[in-house]
Amino acid sequence: MKSEQVFTIDSLGTHIYENEEQLSIGAAKMGQDYIEKVLDNQAEATIVLATGNSQLKFLDILIASHKIDWSRINLLHLDEYLGIEGDNSASFRFYLHERVEKRINPKSFNYLIGDGLEPIEECDRYTQLLKQYPIDLCCLGVGVNGHLAFNEPQVANFDDPHWVKIVKLDQQTRWMQVSQGHFKEFDQVPKYALTVTIPTILSAKKIICLAPGENKAEIIQQMLQEAISTQCPASILRKHSDATLFLDKKSAALLSSPDVSSGE
Repeated sequence: MKSEQVFTIDSLGTHIYENEEQLSIGAAKMGQDYIEKVLDNQAEATIVLATGNSQLKFLDILIASHKIDWSRINLLHLDEYLGIEGDNSASFRFYLHERVEKRINPKSFNYLIGDGLEPIEECDRYTQLLKQYPIDLCCLGVGVNGHLAFNEPQVANFDDPHWVKIVKLDQQTRWMQVSQGHFKEFDQVPKYALTVTIPTILSAKKIICLAPGENKAEIIQQMLQEAISTQCPASILRKHSDATLFLDKKSAALLSSPDVSSGE
């Protein structure tokens, strides 16, 4: 029998599941129901997708449901390495093309071009796309240092005037890409990336954030139980009016409240 705990911290709804599989099912169900509701009231919808290991099962379940009319969905994504080609298996364009676009027929799929000749112009181009397609649903993960997209603690700005910007990646983030097998060596991981900014993320009408696994436990504790700060950019989700955080028991293990850390 499914065991799930639900509570709210500030404005952030938080769900804890037994394992990553149940977490992914719960998040996909919420996403599917919301998208169907949006399409009942408007001609098309816009979804911004995340990449990374935390999204794999979620995306598989969301796509496999066959209940979403993807022909009415405009898709964008959160970030991309600077200088990386789209056919590089470590690029987020490749990830999303292989795992999502090839399996559905969306109205549009709008990629950040990491190897564009003029990166600042690419930021401007993507900004105009985001203004053209207001975000109905933004899907997120949380980095081990608390980043959202590539808004690392040292560059995150809750009042950022930019919609998309170029940032230098934290070394911890770059090492994580190696440990997860996306790059063979640290020196292969790009030093810079293009990312949508925190205010762009917060402009989404609804946010679904997945953070499974024991390697996220420390940052989840900081995100939920310490002050809202750019030291943990993900903590700003506590101020969004319709955001939900999905955890499993491993990522929730360090939360201090007995009502949170205990479960069936």
